[in-house]
Amino acid sequence: MNNSRYQLDCASWEITLKCNLKCIHCEFSAGKPQPDELSTQEAIKLCEDLHRLNCKRVILMGGEPFLRKDWYRVSEKIKDLGMQLAFISNGYIIDKNLFNLLQKLEPIYIGVSIDGGKAETHDYIRGVKGSFDRALRFIDSCIELGIPVIVITSVHKLNIKELPILRDILFDKENLHWKIQITDVEGRFPKKYLISEEEFYWVGEFIASIQKQHPRGEKFVTGAHDMGYHSSILPNLLGFEWNGCPAGLSLLAIRSNGDISGCASLGPRFNEGNIRERSVVDIWNDSDAFAYNRKFKMEDLKGYCKRCRYAKSCKGGCTETSYMATGHIHCDPYCFHRIEQQRKT
Repeated sequence: MNNSRYQLDCASWEITLKCNLKCIHCEFSAGKPQPDELSTQEAIKLCEDLHRLNCKRVILMGGEPFLRKDWYRVSEKIKDLGMQLAFISNGYIIDKNLFNLLQKLEPIYIGVSIDGGKAETHDYIRGVKGSFDRALRFIDSCIELGIPVIVITSVHKLNIKELPILRDILFDKENLHWKIQITDVEGRFPKKYLISEEEFYWVGEFIASIQKQHPRGEKFVTGAHDMGYHSSILPNLLGFEWNGCPAGLSLLAIRSNGDISGCASLGPRFNEGNIRERSVVDIWNDSDAFAYNRKFKMEDLKGYCKRCRYAKSCKGGCTETSYMATGHIHCDPYCFHRIEQQRKT
């Protein structure tokens, strides 16, 4: 039972770290499955506990989720309990049986990562030759089956110039949404490839221009949670009103070993416990959990955010991006409003 005053809208669940690619920006250096990953019995119990919390949607991810042997059984359980099901995949597995199973499950979407407009760029970033072509084939196969697709692009210095090329590839595909985010410095990603604040603003302008050109506008392309905020020039690129980081307020993340945090992008520093020690119900209902957001105070803000007129509602932007860029939270420098104000001085 959800005794918390916070409604759990979405749980992102890393069901395995087993992966068939070697992405340079992987936050958790996925590859081999971890020896302490949840068993099938533990995974099924976790599904039931998420249902007890009235969780609306569960996103299965990895690693590569379809490499976990019991992924379909776990997926069926999520659906049987009445929760929405989604996946995030690298799109490398091209298998008729996989597509048949996905069609039976009827996920609300499958997120597929595309990180370049050219095969050589995407394949270099993903660490496996041929991964670009296979991902595009995977996307087309899903679209043919009527499965909605979200293409997820993580932007950094290696691929930022190819966004227009990728736009042209995706522009005319039906049943597809494109989400653009910035790459955080985690795992094996070299900090030298992190985009500058000026490049970040250009990405915002790029998204805004596509929304204006494309007949489906923001239904075709949006920014992720780290793409904002409060511009006086650009439209809202998020597709929703930003009222601060939702980690631990409406979002929850589950690691392959049962560790719980507020967001899939947050590192071990933000762990709130492990389901082998306390159930996810107890963790979510704990009044002291997710204190960085649930107990936010204006004095928690740092840097420019302390004196910003949007401080009370924005709460310092994306928690992960803020921590990655500054070593602190509630002071995200990747902010449209902040950059625009700096340009005026």
